[in-house]
Amino acid sequence: MTQAFHQQEYVEILFYFVVLIVAAIPLGRLMSNALKGKVPRIFGFLKPLEKIALHSVGLGDNSTEMSWREYFWNLLIFNLVGFVVLFLILKFQNLLPLNPQGLSGLSLPLAFNTAVSFVTNTNWQAYSGEAALSYFSQAIGLGVQNFVSAATGIAVIAAIARAFNNRQLDRMGNFWADLVRSTVYVLLPLSMILAVVLLSQGVVQNLSHYLEATTLEGLKQVIPGGPAASQIAIKQIGTNGGGFFGVNSAHPFENPTPLSNFLQMISILLLPVACVFAFGDLAQKKSHARALLVTMFLLFIPVFAFALWSEIHVNPSLFHLPFFEGKETRIGIGSSILWGTATSAASNGSVNAMIDSFSPLAGLGALFNILLGEVVFGGVGSGLYGLLLFVVISVFLAGLMVGRSPEYFGKKIEKSEVILASVGILAPCFLVLFGTTIALLLPNALASRTNMGAHGLSEILYAFASAAGNNGSAFAGLAVDTPFYNFALATCMLLGRFIPIYVIIRLAGQLGLKKTTPESLGTFPTHGPSFVLLLAGVVVIVGALTFLPVLALGPFAEHFMMLKGLSF
Repeated sequence: MTQAFHQQEYVEILFYFVVLIVAAIPLGRLMSNALKGKVPRIFGFLKPLEKIALHSVGLGDNSTEMSWREYFWNLLIFNLVGFVVLFLILKFQNLLPLNPQGLSGLSLPLAFNTAVSFVTNTNWQAYSGEAALSYFSQAIGLGVQNFVSAATGIAVIAAIARAFNNRQLDRMGNFWADLVRSTVYVLLPLSMILAVVLLSQGVVQNLSHYLEATTLEGLKQVIPGGPAASQIAIKQIGTNGGGFFGVNSAHPFENPTPLSNFLQMISILLLPVACVFAFGDLAQKKSHARALLVTMFLLFIPVFAFALWSEIHVNPSLFHLPFFEGKETRIGIGSSILWGTATSAASNGSVNAMIDSFSPLAGLGALFNILLGEVVFGGVGSGLYGLLLFVVISVFLAGLMVGRSPEYFGKKIEKSEVILASVGILAPCFLVLFGTTIALLLPNALASRTNMGAHGLSEILYAFASAAGNNGSAFAGLAVDTPFYNFALATCMLLGRFIPIYVIIRLAGQLGLKKTTPESLGTFPTHGPSFVLLLAGVVVIVGALTFLPVLALGPFAEHFMMLKGLSF
């Protein structure tokens, strides 16, 4: 019976990847056309909405092209304004409508952390949604940022694709046009469709007061409600993550059926994969884009298989019972592990099972995905532009090995580009290690642990990795609604989001100004097996060299303790 159960799950997992690829290819084409201003006929009814949005920011049908500096500063100012508005909504939600439970405003540290979290597409939550946020804060405050933070990542991909193709020009499109078109023609329609399907599965969507029920034991239980389906749709489509309810997609009101579970898992990776196809079309390098996607899968599949292998074994510390605790047993352990691996690879942050309850090696897999830099799929757009920084380093190394000037898109990779790429790659790594070190040194920060020893170290490391990688998922077991963690993690989110964006936009702008060198026999191809293996190797080596020592003290140490039946 167990063997048949596992075989069924293997078929479901295979079906998942087939559906993912089949759906991402046409979606990537749709994204590319939308960013070029070619409105798909099926979305023609949204054209007036696009015009209204563009005119609201002072743009007509013909948007002015921006240099890399203009593009970045417009992006930064827009996100700064979004942060201020969201912070005020959260701080003063008690004065705003759609608050039937009469919830008070968030504390200053928590409002700051949450505003930063959603503006940076991290969606880290140091609160329980149904207990802390009004419907207005959820739907208007967080909901808007779920759309525009994801659209910002798509806009960056469009900008750098144009810049790479430039011939001695410093122009990469218009940020406002890219933002609006990504939202109107990609995120909005997909979210509407998914929200309707989730509603059909029983996901809650209302504006009523919470209900009070009497349990079989005669106790009173509060049953929360709210506009959940609309939020869950965009949180998954936009790789925002987070949860309308405290336990996220393990809550039956967020994820009631196997179909809702499957569709949400597809949504987690759908746009990150589609972004790769869109990039290939926009940059006119489809074979290169396919190589990037193969690299992502080459990094993802072994981690997922390793985590699944670990989870289907027994726990020596619990009388050799399976790892059922904390899993989504309604739907299956395999689905829980696939979700946990996908969400950590996709910078999504949602969960349908507690990563804190995974076996040490499965928890290591989720942590490892984030520590690689969120480049294995990553967030909407952000995973791809993070991977492109590794591409620059890989091409540079290949050039050194063959004894000629490194080139990418026919543009020479020189000292300044290598320095920029290195900063973009190493800045989040520094944030993770520095933040973890400070937390381990401060008694107040250590007091937030609910687990000691190696597992407690993993909780702290995961928190800072999730923040700096703009992932948003939590290892759980760490009380983070404290002034230290609210401000420290918010700092990691901000720098982890905008340093790589600045680096890749500036790097793309520099390359756009360079002459294009025709390919020759000495040019290292960026679409073959050699490139894929080199790129994957660089990503893994950087992650291993940076984090292997602390991982040895965390998940690896916990695994060997578990084998000996030791706990802490």
